[in-house]
Amino acid sequence: MYTLIDGKATATAIKQQIADEVKQLTARGGKQPHLAAVLVGHDGGSETYVKNKVIACEQCGFKSTLIRFEADVTEEELLACVDRLNRDADVDGFIVQLPLPAHIDEQKIIMAVDYRKDVDGFHPINVGRMAIGLPCFISATPLGILTLLQHYRIPTSGKKCVVLGRSNIVGKPMAQLMMQKQYGDATVTVCHSHSAHLKEECREADIIIAAIGRPDFVTADMVKEGAVVIDVGTTRVPDATRKSGFRLNGDVKFGEVAPKCAFITPVPGGVGPMTICSLMKNTLAAGKHEYYK
Repeated sequence: MYTLIDGKATATAIKQQIADEVKQLTARGGKQPHLAAVLVGHDGGSETYVKNKVIACEQCGFKSTLIRFEADVTEEELLACVDRLNRDADVDGFIVQLPLPAHIDEQKIIMAVDYRKDVDGFHPINVGRMAIGLPCFISATPLGILTLLQHYRIPTSGKKCVVLGRSNIVGKPMAQLMMQKQYGDATVTVCHSHSAHLKEECREADIIIAAIGRPDFVTADMVKEGAVVIDVGTTRVPDATRKSGFRLNGDVKFGEVAPKCAFITPVPGGVGPMTICSLMKNTLAAGKHEYYK
């Protein structure tokens, strides 16, 4: 029988710890941590995500600011906003919600963010520091997955871990962290849509982290008995029975894969809540100047 990894409950517990720490911090005369978010356009997923971030800030006792732009905002206007946030001493950390409209160079915006306020962990300085094991802001989804593995005391050292997907946001940093001695200490294989022996690789894995962005991609014949499966996928698929007209679907065919697992995350309620929780952890660290003085 598998154990369901409850990201929602874990995130609630961690946010409570953060809120307690913020209370102590402000009681000693310290500054209340302040997170700002920049949202461009009206992408449904981004709207939901940013709304949840604002709620999480309240739960953690943070100050939060939401800055909105229409989808036709110019790159110059957005860069000017980033510059203002970089220079605002009251803002400890901020994020520019991705994806951005096609006419804006995402990399240019990421590069413009002061890496000491880059609580998303996307700036090349943070990515580089993470790769060589230096203290830094780790991007929120990989940090959330690490936290879940630790919270459920899932052994990772020496295990074979397959990461499905090679995105800059999840796949690559996840593989780096699972490989590193102080985090996963695992033997890591990265697979993607062009991997020749993908099923065979997955069948040998003790831990599968699926972040390939294809609904129901991981099926029972790809998973060995007793594996740990972490599903990062969140694809909106049409569902007439829901009020919204869609449901979130993971990369793992849960119904058939779960019975083979020792541990598995659901979608929704698995990795998702941990991503926002990790952003809160990074914001607290930014407020305390833990990584960068």
